[in-house]
Amino acid sequence: MRSKIRSLISIIRLVGLAVAALGMWGFATIAEDVLEKESYAFDSSILLALRKLHTPLRDQIMLGFTFLGEPKLLLVICLILGIILLGRNHRSEAATIAFAGGGAIGLNLLLKRLFARDRPQLWERVVDVRFYSFPSGHAMISMVIYGLLGYFLATRFPKQRWFIYSLTVVLVAGIGLSRLYLGVHWPTDVIAGYTAGLVWLITCILSLEIGKEFRSFTRASKEEFLSPEPSQEITND
Repeated sequence: MRSKIRSLISIIRLVGLAVAALGMWGFATIAEDVLEKESYAFDSSILLALRKLHTPLRDQIMLGFTFLGEPKLLLVICLILGIILLGRNHRSEAATIAFAGGGAIGLNLLLKRLFARDRPQLWERVVDVRFYSFPSGHAMISMVIYGLLGYFLATRFPKQRWFIYSLTVVLVAGIGLSRLYLGVHWPTDVIAGYTAGLVWLITCILSLEIGKEFRSFTRASKEEFLSPEPSQEITND
């Protein structure tokens, strides 16, 4: 049974690495198009189509979604979740959420400065944004933080895992859509943010699970080494 479980874990990890590799390929492809300015027609057509859907009610809904993806809010969520996990002696999970959040924010800022892409100016926006556009920080960081939070909850409540995963996907997708609806990001910004965020999310989850298995194996080996030899019964003929 133990060998079957290990084989299953190995398969899951291989699939995760394959998805991460696909995400990196997607990010590289989008980045190349952005640098060569080949995505402008595609980006503009989508944003102008979304502009026609604007209503006061939809504006408020999208502002709500974009608020849930604010990096400052996500950083606060990381801190609160980390404190809760530490209080419950889940040090590995606390370290992972801190590493994931800090890494996602730092990586996003680095990529923005590297590409230095201007934001769309197709209409007068209702939100004020000043930093570079590519990749979307809302899309990338929400993918990592809410994705990791969804993973923790699904692990804690396995019977509701598909509901949790579905809710996480809707939330992250809504945040990305809100950035397009409000006209503060190009579609390729959001797609690139998702792909980069997915790679980082998978990396953090794999590192957490590999660390857990390694510690479990080390603990089991130590207990087996320290356990006394079973006494042999002496029988009289």
